[in-house]
Amino acid sequence: MNTFLHEVCEWLYSIVIALAIAMVIHIFFFQPTRVSGESMMPTLKNGEYLIVSKWSHVMGEVPNYGDIVIIDSRVQYPRTWKDDVAEPMNNYLAFFDHDLQTKNVWVKRVIGRPGDTLAFHDGKVWRNGEPLDEPYINGPMEYSSREEVKVPEGYVFCMGDNRNHSSDSRFIGPVPIDHVLGRVIW
Repeated sequence: MNTFLHEVCEWLYSIVIALAIAMVIHIFFFQPTRVSGESMMPTLKNGEYLIVSKWSHVMGEVPNYGDIVIIDSRVQYPRTWKDDVAEPMNNYLAFFDHDLQTKNVWVKRVIGRPGDTLAFHDGKVWRNGEPLDEPYINGPMEYSSREEVKVPEGYVFCMGDNRNHSSDSRFIGPVPIDHVLGRVIW
């Protein structure tokens, strides 16, 4: 019986170590996730699997124009270390059961960086007075606004590629850099 108990303890120890390593990888390096919705069509399809690099989030880097990123859409709330621990676990479970996916984690494209001035008219996005060349979108954008948006320091402006069917920074406002959870790499 003592040998059996020793064997069980060794297995439990191995499982705990493996789970700890997996959590460290998901929190700091890579995270699998799934696209939920059609806001990034035609670039990304609903249900498509993605791999996200978390390194930019860990280092607090400002993403580049055109980067596809995952964001925490709860921009009105500060993020804590608990969010960084809980979200990878939720996304890992959602990888197997799509209904478990966290609804506040969105996939979007970076359109504006700190200091940029954005405008939305004539079916296009204008950055610092110049229309963006966006071959990844389907047709002109219906959204228009007389107000320009100045992206504050420490924030980015993100939009879905399916401009006419996307909840994004036009509605929630600029996204704090610490709410950019990672960059899609595949």
